[in-house]
Amino acid sequence: MSDSLGDGCGNPTDVQVSLYKRWAQGGLALSIIGEVQGSPHFAEKPGNLVLNSSADLEGFRALAVAGRADNANLWIQLGHAGAMADGPISSPKGPSALDLPGLKCAELTLDEILAIPAEFARTAVLAKEVGFGGVEIHAAHGFLLNQFLSPLFNKRTDAYGGSLENRMRLLLEVVDAVREAVGPQYPVGIKLNATDQLEGGFQQDEALKVIAALDDKAIDLIDISGGTYFPGAPSSSDRAGTGPYFVEFAQRARTKTKIPLMVTGGFKTFDQAEAAVSEGQADIVGLARALVVDPDLPTKWQEGRDKHPLFPRFSAPPEGGVTAWYTMQITQIASGGAQLRADELRDVIEVYEVRDRKRHAIWKEHFGIR
Repeated sequence: MSDSLGDGCGNPTDVQVSLYKRWAQGGLALSIIGEVQGSPHFAEKPGNLVLNSSADLEGFRALAVAGRADNANLWIQLGHAGAMADGPISSPKGPSALDLPGLKCAELTLDEILAIPAEFARTAVLAKEVGFGGVEIHAAHGFLLNQFLSPLFNKRTDAYGGSLENRMRLLLEVVDAVREAVGPQYPVGIKLNATDQLEGGFQQDEALKVIAALDDKAIDLIDISGGTYFPGAPSSSDRAGTGPYFVEFAQRARTKTKIPLMVTGGFKTFDQAEAAVSEGQADIVGLARALVVDPDLPTKWQEGRDKHPLFPRFSAPPEGGVTAWYTMQITQIASGGAQLRADELRDVIEVYEVRDRKRHAIWKEHFGIR
C-alpha cells in the first residue's frame, strides 16, 4: 500500500519505520512499500519515498531493518506515476498527451522513454544496497507502465504504441534492466493489472499475453491486482462484487506461467485466503485493507482466531474518501493511536488533505519545483 508517511522530501520518517516493524511483528511474511520513486518528478503523492543517490540512505537502511523484524521481509515497489503524477508537485507526462476531465498530461518524448528502464534499475540497486529484501515493479493501477499497456492511454504510433507487443515493450525493458542491475539472486516481482476495469482499457486477454511474455523473464513473483486511480473511475470493490476480486483471472494465468502468483484485492476472511491457496489459485495472498483494520491478523489467523475481521462501513463516501480513511488509519497504527471510526470520515478527509497540502509545499521547496 501507499502509506503516505514520507517526510515530504522523499525520505522515511520514524513513524514509517514504526509502521513496518509493527506489521512485521503482526506475523506477515512480506510487506511491500507502495510507490517508491526513482526521481521526484512523477510522484503519486507528496508522502512518497524517493530513493536515489540524493536520498537519506541511512533512513532507508533503518526502514529496511524494521521491516525484517520477526523474520518478515520488506520489499519496495518501484513506482512512476506518469500521467497520474500529483499535479501540485509535478508536470504529468504519459505515453500520449491527454486533456480529460481531472487528468491532463503531456506526451513523453522517445528519449525520455528510453531513459526509464535505467531509472528503475538504479532505484532497485539502491534498494538492494540499503538492505531491502526485494523489489516489485509497479505496472498496475493506472500508473506509468500500466498506461503504456492500456490502449486507452497509449495512442503512440512508434515502437512503444499500437500492438500489444509494442505496448508491453517498455515493461519488458524495465524488467530486463532491473534484473541485470541487481543480479540473478535478488528477488524481483511485478504488480500487474488483470484489467483496468475501464471500457477500452487494458483487458484480461491482453493481461494473459503479458503474463506469458513475463514467463520468459527472470521474475520471481507476479502480483495480480486490478483497477485504476484514474479520476472518476470506480474502484475494484465498486465493480467486482463480494469476495476476492481476481482469483478467477489467476486461475487463467496459471496456464500461462510457472512463476509464483500473488493475488491481491478483496480478501476479507481467513476462509477466502485459505481457499485461494489450497485450491491452487494463488501461492501468496495479498492483504491490504485487512492489515489496516488489524495489523495482527496474520498471527491471529495462524492461531485460528478472528477469522472474520470487522471492516468499517461508510455512508455515501466521496470519491477518494475511503482511501483517505484507510491511509490515515495506517498513520494511527504507526503512531500507536486509537482506531478511527467510520463516522469520522469527513474530519479524517480534512486532516488527510491538510497534511498533503503542507507536504506539497515542502516537496516543491526541497526539490526546487516551481
